[in-house]
Amino acid sequence: MVADNQRPIKTRFLIISDTHDLDGLAKKISDQSFDVSIHCGDLTTESKLDEYRSTIRLLYSINAPLKLTIAENHDFTMNIPIFKKKLAEVRPALDPALVEKFYGYAGEARKLFDKERGVTFLDEGTHEFRLENGALVNVYASPYTPSMGDWGFQYHPDKGHKFSFRSVDVAITHGPQRVSWI
Repeated sequence: MVADNQRPIKTRFLIISDTHDLDGLAKKISDQSFDVSIHCGDLTTESKLDEYRSTIRLLYSINAPLKLTIAENHDFTMNIPIFKKKLAEVRPALDPALVEKFYGYAGEARKLFDKERGVTFLDEGTHEFRLENGALVNVYASPYTPSMGDWGFQYHPDKGHKFSFRSVDVAITHGPQRVSWI
């Protein structure tokens, strides 16, 4: 990373993925500090609210002033159109009160992430952050991954997905394969 005057600044990153609401990681990294922690998706196993809360507790426990995260296929409630589609396709229809109890209403899971408390949920796109060490970091984030399933944030492997970014320091994705980079 570099400062505004283009001088290099040592920056420590912690990159994790596929925690699927696992709390145990906190003990392994509790004595370390980082400038940035990045969670590359699959925050949950079944996209339930209690799983998001568990992962958020894990993220809060990481000693890093900036914590960035993206969703992934297991986090399908973060992909609101897919969440609504999945609910509409269930036969017989699910009890709305039970759905809201376990999965929340459309968009509720996204509201659990609190940038003010240090966990920033990123949608697809380019984002800029000023780190506490003085570095400026440009990040591209995308939750999309190739698959033929019906989970969240997926695209057909043969069709690809346009990941549109230029001049970034870090790309946060879950598993880009067979893609068009522009």
